[in-house]
Amino acid sequence: MEYYLIVSTVMMFVGIYGFVTRRNLLAMLISVELILNSADINFVVFFPEQLEGFFFALFAIGISAAETAVAIAIIINIYRNIRNIGARSLREMKW
Repeated sequence: MEYYLIVSTVMMFVGIYGFVTRRNLLAMLISVELILNSADINFVVFFPEQLEGFFFALFAIGISAAETAVAIAIIINIYRNIRNIGARSLREMKW
């Protein structure tokens, strides 16, 4: 159990670091997926004999898949409008 928690913690911190330091929207999306996957590992680890952890993990995977599809559609729309997917270029869309 300790090894799974170590892997989950490393994935969480890599995801947080990637989200904070990256300027590309796709890299930020991948970082959010790492954070969600670390939460899925925790769901499965803390409920090993019961199926609740597996069901929570499957539900979270489904939600993250839907979130990824919507985010990629938004990123494609942003790229079509301003030809850049940097996070700083989104300020242009406000005005």
